[in-house]
Amino acid sequence: MKTSAKILVGLGALLVVAQAIRPMSNRGTVAGPNHLAKLAPVPAEVEAVLQRACYDCHSNATTYPWYANIQPIGWWLEQHVRDGKRHLNFSEFTTYSLKRATKKLEETAAEVREHEMPLPSYTWMHPEAKLSDAEIKLLADWATNTRRAVGVALSAPGK
Repeated sequence: MKTSAKILVGLGALLVVAQAIRPMSNRGTVAGPNHLAKLAPVPAEVEAVLQRACYDCHSNATTYPWYANIQPIGWWLEQHVRDGKRHLNFSEFTTYSLKRATKKLEETAAEVREHEMPLPSYTWMHPEAKLSDAEIKLLADWATNTRRAVGVALSAPGK
């Protein structure tokens, strides 16, 4: 067998074995005890946008596409979700300090307005997550107003 054929067989075997190594999945619930809605109201129209465009990477409940079952794509996606949750996790929002919570809402408003979120790589694969101008305004205004409400809630005595 030629060297190139051996390499191809080896790579093929490696890919088959890789399918057995599954990453941890992010399949919890969005609205748990630490969800942002415990601090400030999330209107239904905002919640719908968050579910469609944000929660896959920024909550404890990811809806995985079919190709997440193919390794190494699944590993890459899981790392991407972990990174997104590290930056902002709506499901764990009440665990944030006042400073971090208000900063995250400020960043949310700015990143949505500047078309930095949702990521272009995400909207390319999930066109339904692309935000209209009206949705951008809705989400940015909500984040700005919620920032004020969260600041009041988290600065209350006992928090």
